[in-house]
Amino acid sequence: MVATENSYVFLWLQPRIMINRVLQKSIEKHLFKGKAILLFGSRQCGKSTMIENMLAAQNEKWLYLNGDEADVRELLTNTTSARLRSMSDNNTVVFIDEAHRIPDIGITLKLFTDQLKNIQVIATGSSAFELAGRVNEPLTGRKYEFTLYPLSFGEMAAHHGLLEEKRLLENRMIYGYYPEIVTNQGEEAKLLKLLANSYLYKDLLTLEQIKKPVLLEKILKALALQVGNEVSYHELAQTVGADKETVEKYIDLLEKSFVVFRLPALNRNVRNEIKKGKKIFFYDCGIRNAIINDFTRVGSRTDTGALWENFVIAERMKYLHYKEIDTAMFFWRTTQQQEIDLIEETGKKLKAYEFKWSKTPKAKFPLTFTANYPGAETNVISPANIEDFIF
Repeated sequence: MVATENSYVFLWLQPRIMINRVLQKSIEKHLFKGKAILLFGSRQCGKSTMIENMLAAQNEKWLYLNGDEADVRELLTNTTSARLRSMSDNNTVVFIDEAHRIPDIGITLKLFTDQLKNIQVIATGSSAFELAGRVNEPLTGRKYEFTLYPLSFGEMAAHHGLLEEKRLLENRMIYGYYPEIVTNQGEEAKLLKLLANSYLYKDLLTLEQIKKPVLLEKILKALALQVGNEVSYHELAQTVGADKETVEKYIDLLEKSFVVFRLPALNRNVRNEIKKGKKIFFYDCGIRNAIINDFTRVGSRTDTGALWENFVIAERMKYLHYKEIDTAMFFWRTTQQQEIDLIEETGKKLKAYEFKWSKTPKAKFPLTFTANYPGAETNVISPANIEDFIF
């Protein structure tokens, strides 16, 4: 409250919204075990915030270094253990953000783990292909790896209740789960466009392999329009005006930048099964909708079924990852266009899922599948029972 000459003016400060991340507890268990901690995830998914919250809760004294800054890159390139020790001062943790931007970061992290054993080093990277490639050999046996995704249905349900999060399902399908989007209601479309156009592909566009940014945008838009459908690299190449190898390389880099992921076809040599099919989904539906510039409400869309499928599969991936459940995921289709949205294989057990955006969902699983996989469990997932699948 501020006093003026004639009255009082109240200044309201919006409190910082704290959303607990499931992965934080897993990382905490691995602190000070004599190994570097590597955290992967797309830009703006909350890596830095989570690490800062964790260190504050642990009451650790820590040094923050940002690999996006030129002087930090210079300081940590071709360095020595003596310089690192001097730089670390009395801190018990050194947190290197965007570490993939630092040349020879693997050697630097190795010096921390081998020579500065009383210091916990944590490094984050939004480009898995860059950071992993630079640290795998130097840090063999010296690292723990984690991946953080945008916020999840489960994290938000834990934050403000399951009922509230189920009420927001349509909003999440349209705008997604990036922290900045979730915490800025009313500005979702504007912020998503900025995120999709600026931050998300920043690392990709600096790579020598990405020589044609316009081509990258064409591929992303084509993939966004094909969500839920089988993707052919050959047909995609014809659509965007490029060769098949270039398209496949760009998609591989998009996957390693946590923008999209591939779902392969289940093939057990059953007659008429698609042998080498693939679907490609987006880790975040908001990014997908920003790419095609379509934030139309669910009830007025023609792609609601595909959007629901993308949403549920992405949330299921987060759930399995954070729960550390080792499960292989596929879709299933025959040459006669019989199809099942998702097949999970855990050990030798198969579970088949159909996703329906309906209050009274019904699904008939193809006889070809049930006859050839007699032990497979079948399930229909809708908004009514979504919490049983991803929470």
